[in-house]
Amino acid sequence: MAELNSKTEPRLGKLPVMKIFPIIVYLLLFGFRGRYANEVNDSHQKHAESQHNFREKDIINIGVIVDMGSWLGKVVSSCITMAIMDFYNVNSQYKTRIVLHMRDSRGDSLHSIAAALDLLEIIKVHAMIVPIISNKELFIARLGDKANVPLLSLSSLSSSDEHPFFLQVAGDETTQFRAIAALIESFKWKRCVILYEDTADARQIQPYLYNILQKNHMVVIYQTAISVRATNDQIVDELHKLVNNSSSIFIVHMSPSLTSRVFLNAKRLGMMNKGFAWILTSKTMDFLDSQDSSVYELMQGALGFKSYIYGSSKLQTFKLRWRKEFHLTESNMEIRDLNVYGIWAYDAVWALAQAIERAGLKPSRPGVPGNLLDLGHLRVSDSGVALLNQISSHKFIGLAGEFELLNRKLVHETYEIVNVIGKGQRRVGFWTSASGLNKEIYPSNRFSSNNAFETIIWPGISITTPASQLVQISGKSLRVGIPRVGTPEMVSWHYDQQTNVSISDGFCMEVFRAAFDWLQYNISFDYIPFDNGSYNDLLYQVFLQNYDVAVGDITILSNRSAYVDFSLPFTDMGVGMVAKLDRKDPLFFLKPLDPDLWIASACLFVFTGTVVWLIERPTNPEFQGTPAEQVGTILCYTANLSSLLTVQKFKLTKSDYIGSANPLVRGLTVSNLNFGDDRLKPYQRVNDYDDALRKGSNNGGVGVIIDEIPYIKIFLAKYPHDYTIIETTMNTNGFGFAFQKGSPLVQEVSRAIAGLREEGKLLEMEKKWFTRRPPMLYQETQQPMANTLSFENFSGLFLISGITKSIAILFLLMPFLSRRFYVFRLMQTWRVLVMLRPFALRRVNVPGGLGRRR
Repeated sequence: MAELNSKTEPRLGKLPVMKIFPIIVYLLLFGFRGRYANEVNDSHQKHAESQHNFREKDIINIGVIVDMGSWLGKVVSSCITMAIMDFYNVNSQYKTRIVLHMRDSRGDSLHSIAAALDLLEIIKVHAMIVPIISNKELFIARLGDKANVPLLSLSSLSSSDEHPFFLQVAGDETTQFRAIAALIESFKWKRCVILYEDTADARQIQPYLYNILQKNHMVVIYQTAISVRATNDQIVDELHKLVNNSSSIFIVHMSPSLTSRVFLNAKRLGMMNKGFAWILTSKTMDFLDSQDSSVYELMQGALGFKSYIYGSSKLQTFKLRWRKEFHLTESNMEIRDLNVYGIWAYDAVWALAQAIERAGLKPSRPGVPGNLLDLGHLRVSDSGVALLNQISSHKFIGLAGEFELLNRKLVHETYEIVNVIGKGQRRVGFWTSASGLNKEIYPSNRFSSNNAFETIIWPGISITTPASQLVQISGKSLRVGIPRVGTPEMVSWHYDQQTNVSISDGFCMEVFRAAFDWLQYNISFDYIPFDNGSYNDLLYQVFLQNYDVAVGDITILSNRSAYVDFSLPFTDMGVGMVAKLDRKDPLFFLKPLDPDLWIASACLFVFTGTVVWLIERPTNPEFQGTPAEQVGTILCYTANLSSLLTVQKFKLTKSDYIGSANPLVRGLTVSNLNFGDDRLKPYQRVNDYDDALRKGSNNGGVGVIIDEIPYIKIFLAKYPHDYTIIETTMNTNGFGFAFQKGSPLVQEVSRAIAGLREEGKLLEMEKKWFTRRPPMLYQETQQPMANTLSFENFSGLFLISGITKSIAILFLLMPFLSRRFYVFRLMQTWRVLVMLRPFALRRVNVPGGLGRRR
């Protein structure tokens, strides 16, 4: 740090990388000036001659950087030169003329960058054509963005989004990946392996292929990157891994030279025999003609995708001319067929020349070398944006058909599918974005099966389409790792004395065997108990290939998926919270009610309030007042009574303890409830839950139990009337079978599990081992939840309550009735006396009667 903070000039070794890089380029330009002197002088001389020949035309400088020592470089440079000549022969009236400034990259990225700086700063080109740009040469694209100079490239590198002045004038490799996915689907292959070249640009584009295959429900069970500098031994090691993964379908995305070495070693390992399939991308097939003819012998039976260009008469005429002119300049080279990159380069020059004319570009004078280390002050073209827009928006018919750029990429959506046979290639079909896979380029009907192709000769000189590698597993034995200690209903071991064999049983084991019965595979199982560690240790043994599969109550987790591949879950997902149903509660009958029960209860409450009003009104001042006030008092009392009889939903409090016998659940779920570690109580077995819940939090037990749904079902099956699930969360993914990474059995067994669930067999096995499905409050079904109560459950209560209140009313009315009774008796007595009065008077007036006695 002291050296960095000092004002002294830092040494070269301490310079940042971004400062060292321009120095290297500077040395390449001027330290090795002898290599470039002739090229620069030739460019200046050609420029002067062009100005002399085209005094009345506006000379527009265009830079071209190619590897002149490669076959591609020679083809592209010859096509570019012919394109300039053909274009101005047709358009002699144009006011602009393109002058090419060729630079030889010599196959080195630093030479390419140095050449780009020379073209931008000294020649002051308006545009550059760089046929192939590797990831290391993307600095050229950054220079083009900085200088506002369009860069036309035949590279398939997907970088136009990051570099606005980068134009991809070749087919986009990502388009053909859709074609590859369609091909694999047509043969009903579900698994494949990807081999790609270990370069920066290949690594960048490989995820596109992977994602497209995944979206089409295809499993990439393995993918490997092979370096262009890999030895044969290293290539053999990688191919051995493919064989060990039981792979038979391979997708190869490599350059032709590396592809030939891969096939050489694959043939030695017997991987070019019957039963294998090799699919090659255009990265190989578009350049295969440039390779030695012996390469075809190594690739017999392979299928490949080639960029397709319709063979018009115009194109055929140009090919004849090109062969003649190429032979004049390269008489010592073997003449091969013109590849698609030369045709695209030809059309790109026509697009550029037309855009220059429409944009009205003016010449730029050559400059003098400046400070090339100061890249921040790079010359900025004032016409680059206009030229870019003209190229991007122009359409025309070229040698390759319609030339059109979309998002600065050439629109090319037609590929031919070829079969490598003998010493060449045989076309077997086409793929287009509009009609998919077909035998003809313009089909009358669309086909969706492998009948859409001509007869394909597969490796091993076979016309039988390679089948899924999984079929070859039949008849083999699988090593099945099973935890010895666990929940008996899930996995159990017992010794059969009659057969003298240890037998594994339980819900998980029955599902596992039923899955293979559903697949109808003839596979035997070698059950191996595991009792040397945790479930994670068991899965690690699968990763080490000591077991083929682990079966048991194994929870699917993302971190475990880094070591094994899980099947679909065969149990319910998530965890549940269990609480005790306290049926001794005097208010237990007031748990969730039916609608008719609510109505009856409401009527009863109003009736009760009326009775209380009748009783309290004469003496209680709170029940006095106007009629409206008295009615309000009745309803207010009824509401208070209802609130006292309402049971709130069960909620945890900070004083409650939580119990679980599952360490996984304690880590994932309990921590999310914001309870401290001192409130957690671990248990050893599910059977301990009953005792813990009966004791409760205040007596050394717990308030609730939390565990995964399958364990909760087992517990509630034993105590269906004492406990219930009060809440669930989706924190876990259920139980699954764990296979080795890349195992082809994963998808097949998952398909079997889905089939067993759809057929109801999975539910039947669950009922068998869990006795019955327990009530779950969280499920929304048509059945009443958690033993919902009805009117009949409370008929006795209503009868008792009605009789009691009727007696209360009778006593309330008794004084009034008593008064009415006394009045009635008095009236009856008076009526009797009135009726007897005549007889009494008559007797008093009888002569000789009483009076005489007196």
